[in-house]
This record gives sequence, structure tokens and C-alpha cells, in this order.
Amino acid sequence: MFDSVRVRLTLWYTGVLALVLVCLSAGTYWLVERTTERRTFISLAEISQGFLTTLQSEYKDQLKERAGLEALHAAAQESVDEFRLRDHRFAVLDSAGSVLAENQAVPAPREPAGAASQREIPGDVLRNLVAGTAGAPRRLQDLILGDEHFRARVLEAEVGGSPISIVTLQSLERERELLEDIRATLLWVIPITLAIASAGGYFLARKSLAPVVGMSEKAALMGAQNLHERLPVQNARDELGYLASTFNGLLERLERSFEQQRRFMADASHELRSPVSIIRGEAEVALSQTRSPEEYRESLAIALDEARRLSQIVEDLFTLARADAGEYPLRPRDFYLEELAADCVRAVRSMAAARGIMLTYEPDGEMPIHADEALVRRLAMNLLDNAIKYTPAGGKISVACQRAGAEYSLMVRDSGPGIPAEAQEKIFERFFRLDPARTHSGRENSGTPETAASATVGAGLGLAIARWIAEAHHGRLTLVQSDASGSVFVAYLPTNSAGRAAFLPANGGAGEGPEAASAKRERTAERTGT
Repeated sequence: MFDSVRVRLTLWYTGVLALVLVCLSAGTYWLVERTTERRTFISLAEISQGFLTTLQSEYKDQLKERAGLEALHAAAQESVDEFRLRDHRFAVLDSAGSVLAENQAVPAPREPAGAASQREIPGDVLRNLVAGTAGAPRRLQDLILGDEHFRARVLEAEVGGSPISIVTLQSLERERELLEDIRATLLWVIPITLAIASAGGYFLARKSLAPVVGMSEKAALMGAQNLHERLPVQNARDELGYLASTFNGLLERLERSFEQQRRFMADASHELRSPVSIIRGEAEVALSQTRSPEEYRESLAIALDEARRLSQIVEDLFTLARADAGEYPLRPRDFYLEELAADCVRAVRSMAAARGIMLTYEPDGEMPIHADEALVRRLAMNLLDNAIKYTPAGGKISVACQRAGAEYSLMVRDSGPGIPAEAQEKIFERFFRLDPARTHSGRENSGTPETAASATVGAGLGLAIARWIAEAHHGRLTLVQSDASGSVFVAYLPTNSAGRAAFLPANGGAGEGPEAASAKRERTAERTGT
């Protein structure tokens, strides 16, 4: 029962509402009680003072006909007869505690005509009120006469030189009935309100959480086969609609990821099957009959080339898998980017010359950097190999290293036929290759790293790996331009360690003298042939 969110929400809502209602009711009851007490106090004070004024006036009038205590007694009787108020009773006592006069309250309109007369107030009760409790007089005291509750006020005064005590009693029955009615009303209203609020809260919680239940049931039926389905969004502007939209976005990303994985597995299987089939075919042909040494050598050479291609594909796949899992460790060290680029240009110069391609390199001073040298070298080789495969015979490839603000840029420009506009957004995807008819040799978006010795079509992983290497170093790889005049790829790497004073590469660098710097420039020119 308590496992349900709807029940817990209803209980919390009911509990909070009950606490609020109880506190509000207690506060209201206390305020009404204090207000009635204050009104009773003020009323008793005003009426007592008014009775004293009337008594003094009557005493003066009685002095015209009587004298002494007889005049006081007559004045007290006249005053109590004249001062008859509803819910109020009066008594006048002399200094000896004798009752000079007392009256009864005016009957309430609801009382029947034949109702019993009110009881007289016993003299000892009046004397006790005047004396107070344990000889300590109090101005306000409560007492019960029969079944009726009163509040009494004792006023000490002098009339004609004689000390007297005026006892004023006010009935508390109306106030008690009001407070009792309030208590009874609250005892009924609070439970009924809580019951209605609980039912309404449970209904609202159930109605509000109904979309969540629907989404849960829908999500429970989803799997790899129906990731194209989406959760219903009833109101995109509320929290549940935002949750459904977010979940739909997650499903969309999962669907794309699943689709990429399916395509990746299909393409990988296709790429791996081709060299394996060639190796198997050559081996079967070589073993089918006795052949000459030259024929065996030719078959072994073909198998070796395909084995190298297969090894490169497997290595690329392993690299991307580790990169996706975040388990490819970077081993940064200090080196010079322009020297690394010169080494790469030198490594592919023979292959470019074999295809009749002019290869040039333009360094821009020393570029110390702190990065993974092997990965950066692989990035540069992939870009160069890709450019060589894309550039037709007689074309030109230029490589340049420059400082661009807080970054280094490694640019590779070729003079190939360009990449179609619709394919430029996909050129960095894995296993994506252009139509071979658009290139001189089945041009693709990748190449073999580091060796760049194969003229065969690659697996379409080179640029994907190159972009990952750039991003792993907090840089980026972009296709800046691609049209009929050729394509330009630029890799940007941060110069986070370029300004360190303690930068000391293994082959010299910071702190080297003019002669060492001149020798370094000569080595760079020798490597690039410039």
C-alpha cells in the first residue's frame, strides 16, 4: 500500500493539511476565547463603574428624606432595582459584610414565562468574593450558581463616608455556548475536510500520475526492435511533458546509437570478410596443385598485403572501441609539432612521388606542445594518406603548421575533385566512403596511419580516428573547404604547454642557442626538401 506514490502523496498531503487545520483551529479558538475574556473584563469594569455612579446619585437623593445607614440601604435597594440588565446581577455589601441589596438578572427572551426564578446569592458566597481566597482579594473571580457560570468583579468604594463593596456578576453562559459551538463545529469540520481533501488529493495524484503510469507501461514494452516508438506527450509545457520529451530524446539518441552500432557491425563484418576471403582464396589456389616458386611467392605477397590491411582494420576498430569506452590512455610528452609534421611529410613523400603528386611543407617557426606524440603523429598521417588517395596524378598537396591564437593549426590541402556537399557532414563518420567513381582510386575518407604504404581502398576509419585524436587533446578537426579546387582539412590543437619556461624536449628546444636553432632549421628543411 505504502509502495504507491499516489498513496504516499495523499498521506503527506492529508497530514500536512491536518496539521495546518489543527494549528489554525487552535489559534482561532484561542483568539476567540481571549477576545471574549477581554470583552467580559471591559464590560464588568464599565458596568461596575456605572452602578457606582448610580448608587452615589441615589444616595444623595435619599439623604433628603433619610439619614445615615438608612439612606445608604435605601439607595442600594433603589440602585439594584433600577440597574437590572440581562446576564448581570448586582449586590451591595457594607463594611461588616452584610448584604444591603441584591437583584436578579433580566430573563432571556428564550426562557418560558413560567420559568423558575433565579436563586439568591448566598451571603457567605458574596462575603467570600469580597474577601477573596486566603485573604487576598481579587478583582475578577469565577463561580457557579446552580448550573450557571458567572464571572464576578468586586469594586471597593465609599458612599457617604461608609465603605462598601459592589459585587457585579456577569453570566458566562453565552460565551460558553459560543465556545462550545466552535469546538463542536471544528470537531465536525476538520474530519470532514480531511476526508474530502484526502479523496480529492488521491484523485488528483492518480490523475496527475496517470501519464507516468502510461509512460512506464509504454517503456516496459520497448526494446531494440521498436526503439522507433515514442512516449505520448500530453502537455509539453508541464513537468511530465518535459519528462516525456526528455525520455523521447533519450530514445532517439539510443535509436541512433543502435543504428550506428548495427551499421558499424555490418560494415566491420564486410571490411573484415574481404581480406579474409582473399587470403583464404590465395591459400586454396596455392595448395590446389604444385606451383612454381614464383607463383608461390606471388600468392604469399598477396596474402601478406591483405593480412596487413586486416591487421590495420582490426587495430583501428580496437582503437575506436577503447576510445568509445574511455579506456584509451593518453601519454603526453613535450615535443615540437612542426618537427613531427616534417617527419610525417618525409614518410609519405615517396608514395606521393610514385603517384606524381607534388608535396610541400610550410612550417611557421618552433611550436612546442605537450601532447601524446604517437596519437598526434597518427592524426597527421591519416590526413596525409587521405589527401594522397584523393589527389589525382599531377596534383599537389601542401601541409602547413601555424599558430592561431591559443591554438596550433595543422593544415592539409589537396587538389582533388572535392567532396559533395551532401557528404561533407558525414565525412567523419565511421566506415563512410564516397562513391569510388568520384576519385581516381576509389577515394575514401580514411587511410592507414603511420605507414601510408598501401594503395588499396581503406575501411573508412581514418578521419574518424583523426577527429577523435583531436578531441581527446581538447582540440578539433574540421573540413574548412571542399570544392572543385580541392579540400582543406585543419586540425587545431591547444598550446597549453607552449609558454612553459621548463619545456625541454628530448632533442633540444627551449634554451638552445642560435647555432642549435640554426641546425634545427636545417634539419627541418632537409626533411621537407624545402
